[in-house]
Amino acid sequence: MNENIRNMLLWGIVMTLGDTDIKIRILLAAKKLFAQYGFEKTTVRQICEEAGVNIALVSYHFGGKENMFGALFDHFFPNDQLSKIDPTLDPAGGVRLIVSEVTKFRYNDYQLIGIIQQEIIMDTERIQKIRQHVMPIWLRLRSWLEQGREQGIFQFHSLDTALMSIVGTLLFHRHTKYWSTLFENTQPPMEDMIEDMTVFILGGLQYKLNRL
Repeated sequence: MNENIRNMLLWGIVMTLGDTDIKIRILLAAKKLFAQYGFEKTTVRQICEEAGVNIALVSYHFGGKENMFGALFDHFFPNDQLSKIDPTLDPAGGVRLIVSEVTKFRYNDYQLIGIIQQEIIMDTERIQKIRQHVMPIWLRLRSWLEQGREQGIFQFHSLDTALMSIVGTLLFHRHTKYWSTLFENTQPPMEDMIEDMTVFILGGLQYKLNRL
């Protein structure tokens, strides 16, 4: 195809659908396929077929699959909500808030959670991009755990063990076929899970102020 004609067709698509709509469609398709098949096994062509767009638009909007991966976290990770967390909250209030916000995120975007888990397990270079978004919340949690121990309202031997136990509780993906035979019910309402996990985590920290 003549290059000028190709460019005219490309710009025609862009102008018809709108840049923002196209980018979101591509990102939603990428998120779905990365979660289902993994980053490495997903091709740009598959993403474009899922999104229903011309393959040239990936280069136009993102410059390639690696940049598309980063754009997923720029667009879908709840950066704005997490940036508004008040660091002056008391330790128990901070832990409660993190349990609530992380659980909401997991319920609302299980695909992105799945991608995070895959990348961590495989220890890929893309973890660095994930860390930019995820680490601030875990550092805040670590700070609240330290404060709670210093104030005597949390009781635990190892800060590292307490921190990773909470992280594992919040992020571990339970709803897979592997675990299905153990479940009593289908996935519970989000509010119920937040309450149960809050009681479980604060209980594990031996929270002493009887405010469960």
